[in-house]
Amino acid sequence: MNVPDAPVPDAPAADRAGPVPEDADTMARDRMWYLFAAGADRPAVPPMPPGAEPPPGVPVSALPVAPRLPDTARHDDLTVLPPGTVDLLEDTPFPAGRITGVPEDQALAHALVAAFGVQRREPENPFNDHRGYASVRSKFPVQILVNDRGRRRVFDPYRRALAGLAGASSEPSAAREVLLTGRFTRLPATYRWYRGSLVQLELGIALRAVCVALQLLGIPARVRLPGPGARERLAEFGLTPSWEWTLPVVIELAGEVPPVAAGPDHGPAEAVPDPVMADVVEMNRAQRFTTAAAAVGTAIPPGTPDTGLSWAEVLWRRTSGRMPRGLFGNNARPRTVPGGVLDTARDWLLTPPPGAELRAAAGALRVTAVTQSVTGHPDGVYEVTSAAYSPRATGPGVPARLEEIYGYPLAPGNGCDVRHASVLWFLSFRPRELAGHLGTSAWTAAQYTCGWAVHGLTLAAATAGLYARPVRAFREAPARRILGLPSDEMVVLAVISGTSRFSGPLLDLRQ
Repeated sequence: MNVPDAPVPDAPAADRAGPVPEDADTMARDRMWYLFAAGADRPAVPPMPPGAEPPPGVPVSALPVAPRLPDTARHDDLTVLPPGTVDLLEDTPFPAGRITGVPEDQALAHALVAAFGVQRREPENPFNDHRGYASVRSKFPVQILVNDRGRRRVFDPYRRALAGLAGASSEPSAAREVLLTGRFTRLPATYRWYRGSLVQLELGIALRAVCVALQLLGIPARVRLPGPGARERLAEFGLTPSWEWTLPVVIELAGEVPPVAAGPDHGPAEAVPDPVMADVVEMNRAQRFTTAAAAVGTAIPPGTPDTGLSWAEVLWRRTSGRMPRGLFGNNARPRTVPGGVLDTARDWLLTPPPGAELRAAAGALRVTAVTQSVTGHPDGVYEVTSAAYSPRATGPGVPARLEEIYGYPLAPGNGCDVRHASVLWFLSFRPRELAGHLGTSAWTAAQYTCGWAVHGLTLAAATAGLYARPVRAFREAPARRILGLPSDEMVVLAVISGTSRFSGPLLDLRQ
């Protein structure tokens, strides 16, 4: 997942009928769409904070970030997880195969490694080592916490271990849970309001990843979205200051479901050090999901045809694209792909997430596909539903037009091959309309749902030898016009999918 190294302002335009002016700063648009959903017809452009730009010549990816694990992780208190997860995955056909015969006390450990373990190292890649799911510039801001009947720890993907947490509660508990929480400060301050949406999108990706792994291992689970008492869970694991962290998404594996309090209460207001981060925290804390924990049904779409690949191979193949010799971005080569690629992608994209509220968000999301050289589908723009790919406009050259409004442009040190993509996917929704159904939870519900859908899409792309690069870097207003979307519709996330022009050595880090 990538965003521009420096914000690219939208080109001025006469058509300013939408709720967000077209010349609003790219990253500020998130805050404005949120305010529009809350009822502001013409949200004010938030002021640019001091020091928002990176130093000249320094890419965002080179700026310092917080440690990969919480500062309180104790590496003198490690529980090493059993090896052999990759062997189990290699023996399991994708997508219908399931892992059986694993002792009950080891199943969760294998599920954690399958979902979140490190896959490989690409020596020429400037970003962090690959895992089986897409991450914002491979910063991996989502932490995986485990409460195993009162023993509270964090998953360490490099050591393949559970590490203790200084300051975590020792309160006894009958529950077994996996908690997903994102750390906003894993992304540099130059990302501004994007620090919220990008981390929350990755929470949706991580939720799908763990639900897929649990389904593979046959572990029943329920998903509890943030609601009353959610912020207190951060303190339970010693995560302070709490404003650095999203409210956690909880996957319950066993134990009694605690009763939901009568009213939403995330505790007293938090002292946040800068106004942009205060906005980010406000938008995250506004979520108030009140429905009961929902059973994880089908994270893997049923009836998807056999691929001849194993689960280990598909997770290994998943990629956001390649460049040689430490260069940024991705370059593609033109290729004709079979039409079945679109059918498989649709199955994974439209598999609904658990719970009534996320399913409502999934029902409100619109999926648009831009195709190029896909057998049986003339080049053009398509509305994607469970029933069909319905052409909105046909004709060649749409990917090249989208490349012109991509905020991560072709440069000597950076690849950008939007024009050679086989498929570009755009996930959008009408913020005010969804807020009318889900209230203040609509914002995060849409992001969790988009992340959930996109993780499925990246797996589907891997089976066809395609990379799938989630991005937020298209200039929104001109992209809406190219795609035929109305002015009150927000593009939450896009995915560029094609065939990489480059290959290189891959060092296997699996176990």
